[in-house]
Amino acid sequence: MYTFLGGIALLIIGYFTYGKFIEKMFGVKNERPTPAYVNSDGVDYIPMSTLKNSLIQLLNIAGTGPVFGPIMGALYGPAAFIWIVVGCIFAGAVHDYLTGMISIRNRGAHLPELASKFLGKVMKHIVNGFAVLLLLLVGTVFVTTPAELMSLLTDGKVAAWIFVLFIFAYYIIATVLPVDKIIGRLYPYFGALLLISALGVGIGLVVTGAPIPELTLENFHPEGAAIFPLLFFTISCGALSGFHATQTPIISRTTKNEREGRKIFYGMMIAEGIIAMIWAAAAMSMFDGYNGLNEILAAGGPGAIVSEASFTLLGAIGGTIGVLGVVVLPITSGDTAFRSARMIIADYLKIAQRKLSKRFWIAGPLFIVSAILTQIDFNILWRYFNWANQSTAVIALFVAAMYLYIARKNFWVALVPGTFMLVMIITYILSQPIGFNLPMNLSWIGGFIGAALIVVLFFRAARKARANNIPLEVDVSDWKVA
Repeated sequence: MYTFLGGIALLIIGYFTYGKFIEKMFGVKNERPTPAYVNSDGVDYIPMSTLKNSLIQLLNIAGTGPVFGPIMGALYGPAAFIWIVVGCIFAGAVHDYLTGMISIRNRGAHLPELASKFLGKVMKHIVNGFAVLLLLLVGTVFVTTPAELMSLLTDGKVAAWIFVLFIFAYYIIATVLPVDKIIGRLYPYFGALLLISALGVGIGLVVTGAPIPELTLENFHPEGAAIFPLLFFTISCGALSGFHATQTPIISRTTKNEREGRKIFYGMMIAEGIIAMIWAAAAMSMFDGYNGLNEILAAGGPGAIVSEASFTLLGAIGGTIGVLGVVVLPITSGDTAFRSARMIIADYLKIAQRKLSKRFWIAGPLFIVSAILTQIDFNILWRYFNWANQSTAVIALFVAAMYLYIARKNFWVALVPGTFMLVMIITYILSQPIGFNLPMNLSWIGGFIGAALIVVLFFRAARKARANNIPLEVDVSDWKVA
């Protein structure tokens, strides 16, 4: 229990200390107009309140990541707590804050446009394809998981495919309508439901005295399970997730003032970390240890853990609210995944989005491809999603590091976590069956050598970019509505 409560305390302290440090280092410009006003178009660029933006951001970035990921990560034991806390404070929240703020400084630009500006024009095409693929995988995965949870909630009386149809219909509407019509109106309530359900489970664990394991050398991870690199892909959204880099520009286009950035971007990542801590603790303590947890996961997946933990700790009514709080996570990330994909493609092809017909013209093919992807085995999709997700996080962190290097600011805050995860993604794809399936020792060698070469190239490009005085932000007077 001390490790669990101490981890949550550290997350909160991290927001007020390291979060403040990152904000001060970046340098907020309170007087600078934001894209919400300068680029106002009544569709994607619309000023909204800090509270509304914060709750929407939390739902956008969450998905099932801070629930399903930590539940699966609980199989690694209390080591999961370390990655959630350290990863969230020093990697995930930094990633989200810098991505959001740099986007605000550049007309609400998405990651491909930022990568083009700071990492080279070739990267624009690479990252654009990578981001759209990631968003399609996210949208597809987040169609099936809430449908399965809802089917569990109705004891199978309503088939999952019926929920899939309803979710797809909702996604289409939310993707093409102005951001304040559905997302802006409903998400704050969904965000409150998510927080209430997670806090209910957390309080239930404390009140019932759940045997949450403490971190010791003996139980650092069960049965010698290999932590590196798998843990960092199992728990992503609760610690570091590239998917967030595709979501923050949605809110960078609705933020009223730069001073709100720490609450919206850094703060909501910390909130997600707390949710991840709660569900990791529930999974570790409520199912008779490692073997019991493994059996339930094998039989019913993470959804079974969510259902049983919610109803056990919160009762019938509270349990239903708890499950619904988790159901809204993938739904409210799935629709913004498709929305982000529409916006990225529109920016790439320079297609104005004021007209509804043009939004449908881009969104339609995305949903057709997603419907086809639902026929692929979920576990395969999830593995590729995990790798693509963390690869996108590395790209975003290197973009942030380049921005800070050119600005002559502390670029190490982004480059260190970016390089760490770069080693992990190279090692992962070299060693896993979905990649090259090489022996682990060779994969580690390849991971370190590959990361070292990329870092050398980064510094070479960074010195050149600084010498060429690449502009860090778009001149407000040059902004035009897309």
